[in-house]
Amino acid sequence: MPLIGPDWSALLPGIALWALALYLPLSLPLTRLEQALAAGSLEPAVQQLLLVIASLALALAIGTLTDLGLGWALGPSWASSLGLMACGWGLFTALASRARDNGE
Repeated sequence: MPLIGPDWSALLPGIALWALALYLPLSLPLTRLEQALAAGSLEPAVQQLLLVIASLALALAIGTLTDLGLGWALGPSWASSLGLMACGWGLFTALASRARDNGE
């Protein structure tokens, strides 16, 4: 089955939502990569680009596995709906944390 085709088109929104929902939690543990890059001789702009690409690739891979697993267990539409709820929850907790830190 090709990666881009009619069979995968129903899963793409859910994969994107799960990758977005999991981007920040998965990019935080990449400190080892960041330390290894800092110890190297690459320019800071290249180091930053590699960190962004690594965190996006990790989130996309885990988002794909999450959506496929939930799509298999619950159905593709439920997996996408849960991804949307996870994105909303992440946004809500980020805004609530910011408001709490500002003393509002």
